[in-house]
Amino acid sequence: MASFVDEFMKSMGPEVSRQLSTQLGINKKTAAQIIPQVAPLILGGLKRQKDERGGEPRVDHILNKYGDPCVLDHIGALFADKARDENPDPRLGGLLGDSGIEAANMMSKQYRMDQSTASRLIPMLAPIVLGFLTRKRDQGGAGSSGIASLLDHDGDGSVLDDVAGFLMQGMAGGGGRRQGNVLGSLIGGLFGKRR
Repeated sequence: MASFVDEFMKSMGPEVSRQLSTQLGINKKTAAQIIPQVAPLILGGLKRQKDERGGEPRVDHILNKYGDPCVLDHIGALFADKARDENPDPRLGGLLGDSGIEAANMMSKQYRMDQSTASRLIPMLAPIVLGFLTRKRDQGGAGSSGIASLLDHDGDGSVLDDVAGFLMQGMAGGGGRRQGNVLGSLIGGLFGKRR
């Protein structure tokens, strides 16, 4: 998964950071730190769906329904619409569950932003991450099996080690190791296991 986050940040990071900063009124550097924290949560939710609710077909269903690659060309319009949402859902329905709320609360404290802004972060970023995954599946030659293996990068049922570096990097200067461990435990909950 680390390679996916790296690829996503290289391809989409600058524009997503700029638009997130513009629409939510947050520092661009802060926006750039948030993205690689949220992406693993979304991938973790997909992995749980794959493991518990139907394998690759379940992941395909979610990507087909919510992962429109077209949004990658209209990030500003998407974020503007999401920023006006009066009832943002960091749970993403059942994809993240309570872990989404906990992550939003944690980011609110870490970056000293109001709860309303923090609650919008995950719903705003999720369509971009899912759209990028769908494009990777359909155009990048990964296919359904490739996306499934990406969600379980090291083949042993856990991707926590794969994202640990990104979690610690994202937390640097904003809560340090203790906060990184908290987010790591949230991801562990999504995967049904703890480190």
